[in-house]
Amino acid sequence: MKFDKATYAYMQFNCTDRLYIWYSHAMSKRSPVPGSKIASDLAAQIRTILSRLKRRLREQGGRGDLTPSQISVLLRLEKDGAATVSGLARAEGMRPQSMSSIVTSLQDAGLVGSSSDPNDGRQTLMSLSNKCEKLLRESRAARQDWLTTAILQKLSAGEQQKLSAALELLSRLTEDRPLS
Repeated sequence: MKFDKATYAYMQFNCTDRLYIWYSHAMSKRSPVPGSKIASDLAAQIRTILSRLKRRLREQGGRGDLTPSQISVLLRLEKDGAATVSGLARAEGMRPQSMSSIVTSLQDAGLVGSSSDPNDGRQTLMSLSNKCEKLLRESRAARQDWLTTAILQKLSAGEQQKLSAALELLSRLTEDRPLS
């Protein structure tokens, strides 16, 4: 069964929204650790706000016609460099046949090119096209411009300082130290 892009996007959003509601409800049934009510409320607010911000940034980036799998492959090629289809499949945790169809669609769109592996002529390496690299740069610039403009227009200088302090705290939450 094929869906048009708008229907697919709606279904994806609706499923994500329902999953979040279910998860929030399930998590609210857990017995709280003493003093954890504030932390739990903050965690829920951070997740909600970051999801909304991510959605808004995605809208600004202009990649609406790419699936999450396609975006993931492009970002992996950008980060790790050229790779075989089977290498991409392993890295993304999927079957080579599934990865092959993703790569084919990216090739058809002119976002990925292929070349022989100089070390093993039997292998074909996939890499980002110049068109794709330009698209990624422009997409990032558009998101950066939108966010900069939003901060300048919606936050006072004092609020920008508070946001900076909050970002330092959020950064500490993502540090790779084990939780006790």
